[in-house]
Amino acid sequence: MADQDVRELTSDDPPVKARGLEGVVALESSLSFIDGQKGELIYRGYDIHDLAEGASFEEVVYLLANGSLPTEDELAGLRQELRSERTLPDPVLDLLRNAPDDAHPMAVLRTAVSALGLYDDEADVMEEAANRRKAVRILAQIPTIIASFDRIRKGLDPVAPLDEGTMAHNFLYMLNGEEPGEAAERIFDVCLVLHADHGLNASTFTSRVIGSTLSDMYSAIPGAIGALKGPLHGGANREVMRMLLEIDEQGADPAEYVKERLAQGERVMGFGHRVYKTMDPRAAILRDLVKELSEEAGEMKWYEYSMAILDTMRDEKGIDPNVDFFSASTYYQLGLDPDLFTPIFALSRTAGWTSHLLEQWADNRLIRPRAQYVGDRNRSFVPLQER
Repeated sequence: MADQDVRELTSDDPPVKARGLEGVVALESSLSFIDGQKGELIYRGYDIHDLAEGASFEEVVYLLANGSLPTEDELAGLRQELRSERTLPDPVLDLLRNAPDDAHPMAVLRTAVSALGLYDDEADVMEEAANRRKAVRILAQIPTIIASFDRIRKGLDPVAPLDEGTMAHNFLYMLNGEEPGEAAERIFDVCLVLHADHGLNASTFTSRVIGSTLSDMYSAIPGAIGALKGPLHGGANREVMRMLLEIDEQGADPAEYVKERLAQGERVMGFGHRVYKTMDPRAAILRDLVKELSEEAGEMKWYEYSMAILDTMRDEKGIDPNVDFFSASTYYQLGLDPDLFTPIFALSRTAGWTSHLLEQWADNRLIRPRAQYVGDRNRSFVPLQER
């Protein structure tokens, strides 16, 4: 953004009030840009459609962290770093084994990532090189946490990570205990690319607020995971799949189902966006993936349900789907349990969170907004014995 668009406020300036901080520019970033009117998303200057079509997730990880797409040697180096850090410390694996089987996977992920810091000798080292190494470690180990917990809660032994293959390949292998097919790996990799960053959303802002205090990465990333857990942020994709499954179980007409929910004043998850005023570009890409997966499986119902809901919401409310809407049926058709959808979102978004932290620390200032006080004034204090 232009320099004149942002200025430093002083204590003499009147407070700027915006509910939910909507429209407030809190900081500058060169990681990603959203044009809500055009439905445009770019990472470091590259359109999301081009990256989804041509770049691997690891290339996007490198791009976000370094500002440029990697050469073949740079990509090979990053992939080797990630592969070398996939194994969890034994105490963290024990933590997963001792977690309740019915624990929320996002709560387990948040706790396990925090625990990783206990076994990292560089946890509190704030030099840039150390923070970059920690970013790689966290990103490499989150897939192992998610896959290991899912298998443990199902009474299965965790599958040790591979020392080869892409992140998408390794995660699906650890989750299912078998090599994924090429189509599944490719589509999952695209999903990771699409979720890697998205401006100053709630979880990213949370990570940067924590980082601005000069706290460590093992504090900031669990904070971001906690924000993503909420159903108005990353948790919406799970709710979308619950809706689709309910429609299927009831044999309901999707359009009538949605109209009934709207008539009852209920929210239809996966629609509307704080920034986009047209269709989320990531949703458009995922819509095509859902159709492709449905055609390959010879079962079109999830695609047909989704399109019927999309048309109904446009007709009834004039709003378009966001990324959560089509990611739900994409993940489900890849064989992923619905309560893993948001942890997978976190897996991908860690690339953005860690890159935002590196950007924050490169020119840090404590993030300290103000609240407008609306409480009582001039109340007379009454001693305890007289109340």
